[in-house]
Amino acid sequence: MVVSKDKAIGSASVRLSRKFTRIINFYLKSYNITTEQWSVLRTLNESDQITQKQLSERADKDQATLTKILDLLEKHGFVERIPNPADRRSFLIKITEKGTNLAKEVTPYLEEIFTKITDHIEEDKLRIYQEVLVKLEGNIDDLLEKPND
Repeated sequence: MVVSKDKAIGSASVRLSRKFTRIINFYLKSYNITTEQWSVLRTLNESDQITQKQLSERADKDQATLTKILDLLEKHGFVERIPNPADRRSFLIKITEKGTNLAKEVTPYLEEIFTKITDHIEEDKLRIYQEVLVKLEGNIDDLLEKPND
């Protein structure tokens, strides 16, 4: 019996993504943030002040979702919106000292979790997995840009 790529790759990837989200949310609960919030905070921690549009692209979040996430992160004092001197209609998003401290604490903690998740998987297989993920993401980006090709 041949298993379709939809089931073998598509469904398996969705299942794995949900499990990743579930386990990371479980471990982030004590920090009072979610995986969605963490991905935005981590992106900001790797950047300086950036526009919401740049953050949306880098964190791969649509504008409406990102606005809600930023509202929550700002409410907790992890980020702040500051007027953009180059464009009065927009804001720059900046991680606060509290947000930076949280990122410093959470980053090694999540590294430990991912070390446990990837336990007993050889480094060369993990490297191949990462290469395949990058290629899949690139193929999807290409399809999104040119859906009829």
